[in-house]
Amino acid sequence: MVHTCVVAGCRNRRTPGTTLSFYRFPRDPERKQRWIAAVNREGWVPNDGSRLCSTHFISKQVKNPHSPDYVPSVFTTVPLFPEMKEPGALEVLDKQEAHVEAANALLFLQGQGRSVVGKRGQKEHPEEGEQDAIVEESTSSSFSTDEDDDDDDDDDDESVSDSKRGKFAQMSCAPVNFDDILKALKKENQALRESVEKMSLSENSLRSDAEKVKFYTGLPNYFVLETVMWLLAPHMDRMKNVKLSKFQQLLLTLIRLRLDLRNQDLAYRFGVKVSTVTRTVHRMVNIMSSTLVPTAVFWPSRAELRKNLPAALRTSYPDCAVIVDCFTVPFEEPAAQGNQQQQLSSQGVGTSYNVLKYLIGVAPQGVVTFVSRGVLGNVSDKSLAEGCGFLCKLLPGDVVLANRDLDIGESVAARGALFKIAGNYQGGAYESSEGSPLADTSSETVSVQRHVERVISMVKQRYAMLTGPVESPFTTASERTSSLSTFDKIVHVACALNNLCISAAPLE
Repeated sequence: MVHTCVVAGCRNRRTPGTTLSFYRFPRDPERKQRWIAAVNREGWVPNDGSRLCSTHFISKQVKNPHSPDYVPSVFTTVPLFPEMKEPGALEVLDKQEAHVEAANALLFLQGQGRSVVGKRGQKEHPEEGEQDAIVEESTSSSFSTDEDDDDDDDDDDESVSDSKRGKFAQMSCAPVNFDDILKALKKENQALRESVEKMSLSENSLRSDAEKVKFYTGLPNYFVLETVMWLLAPHMDRMKNVKLSKFQQLLLTLIRLRLDLRNQDLAYRFGVKVSTVTRTVHRMVNIMSSTLVPTAVFWPSRAELRKNLPAALRTSYPDCAVIVDCFTVPFEEPAAQGNQQQQLSSQGVGTSYNVLKYLIGVAPQGVVTFVSRGVLGNVSDKSLAEGCGFLCKLLPGDVVLANRDLDIGESVAARGALFKIAGNYQGGAYESSEGSPLADTSSETVSVQRHVERVISMVKQRYAMLTGPVESPFTTASERTSSLSTFDKIVHVACALNNLCISAAPLE
């Protein structure tokens, strides 16, 4: 049953979880009249359901007539006019504290009186000694936690809870130091902010964590990432995206290339829609393709190549200009019908293989110097090399290295250059491009082969998106005026980003 306090202006009710106690009016007529007078409601008579809450007692109601809590004494002033506001919580606490201090003073005086009377009339008036014992017992019982209610009042006359006693103990003790509490809360708030910042993908979380930058972007440190941002920022002004900042747009695109995460995953990480992720990746790839690729991917001069030639090639191939390889990337659906497929059909070449094929050229130092556009995978290496413009970069006397036969020896020789295979280990001996065993099986030849393999695999391992499978939206032309698909641009951008990293090939 829900009980409501009968005191005018008191809104306390017995609800689940409350720490208040509700007392029924006493059966003793005299004490009952004193309670009614304390409630001070003109013409009002309590019934069996009338209750008085524990906030109107100093501690709790007791049956000792000498205790201040024998009759309720803590009441707030009821407003005389409707427009007058009820007293605030702080005012109520101040008044209750004042009542507690007054009661303590009264009990202290009673104790002093008992001691005086006990000294003067202990022998002459023994009955007064007995009365002092009663008063002393009442004093101790008024602030004790013993429960001495009648059996009839067990359901209503509840004892004060620990939180209630703690509340009045705090009121009678020294005030709480709120400055210390405020400092502790500020410290905790700062720790939570730092924890959230550390887990988020923001500039501050990446600035002091090179390993985090390398994992999410492939770039070696935050300085290189900031340089890329500085280079691309002027070209991003026309991109209207209120959800993501310029840095977040770049970071989202780099994570897409580096880890090959799905668009839905990135949408959850950055708190945007999937369509926003798709649009951001396409726009950023176009900007990086037109801005970053021409700056980072270029064919160096012969003097620059020989100046920093690695030790593994300095003796065997001092005229090495490029290390080449072809790699394929599968795509989810057949490539879209377009100029590329029409050209292949006119040459009598089938289109049954669902892979894209690229020719990549890497300088001996590990820097990508050439990337072709993607063609369908059943195109021969020779046709790809002759149609992508790679042969035009070669000079007479240049040496082109590969770790396997690519069937481009004749095309390279037509430009006055030489095509060499670094060495294939078969049957306990290294073989040349003609298939005859090499006389030199020394550690130098093995070093050359390992160097070539390391340089070629470096780009593929750094950006997982180059391993495929490629989603169908990336296989179509990104712009009407360009023959490059979006994935072609992604391959070029990945190679440009690779050139900004510290090379895996040693430069000694």
